[in-house]
Amino acid sequence: MSERDVGTPGSGRRRPARERLLEAAARRFYADGVAATGIDTITAEAGVAKMSLYNNFSSKADLVRAYLDARHLEWLGLYRARLEHARGPRDRALAVFDAYADHAAFAYEHGFRGCGLLNAAAELPAGDEGRAVVRAHKEEVERLLAGHLEELLPGRPDEARATAEHLAFLLEGATARAGLEGDGERLQHARSLAAALLDRL
Repeated sequence: MSERDVGTPGSGRRRPARERLLEAAARRFYADGVAATGIDTITAEAGVAKMSLYNNFSSKADLVRAYLDARHLEWLGLYRARLEHARGPRDRALAVFDAYADHAAFAYEHGFRGCGLLNAAAELPAGDEGRAVVRAHKEEVERLLAGHLEELLPGRPDEARATAEHLAFLLEGATARAGLEGDGERLQHARSLAAALLDRL
């Protein structure tokens, strides 16, 4: 995400406070963690008054949920961009892996730390609404994989669903290892493994 505070270069107009707050929260939550990031840190980085935060979000928990929603939408945008160049269901399934690799390639302040959604979920208590947002994202990723595999394996829905789960587990494991190692190499390896598996179907 851009760290600029102006809407258009040379326009002198500041972007809406909500947008700046979400971008600041995204940087800080990902780099430092949700619990370690206070409201004062976010408002200072966004360049807004604390009251502005509460005019846009009812609480820090509300801001966290907005961050998780934005992260999901950001990933969907990367995935849809990859789909535009995919030819056939095999390529569309691999586009899911490519979108994760694209996310890993962002210029993060302290390097890639794995899935921002799972990192946040690990800090939230059981039953927190934010964890439901993360779960919905992961379920959607698996559904997308299953849809592409059902195209690839017509008349074999059980195999398509089982393979989608297999690929989802491969993707999650690779993302976790990539986060620990600080780069996206494991995600590239996972994509190669996924491609080989799809070619054997």
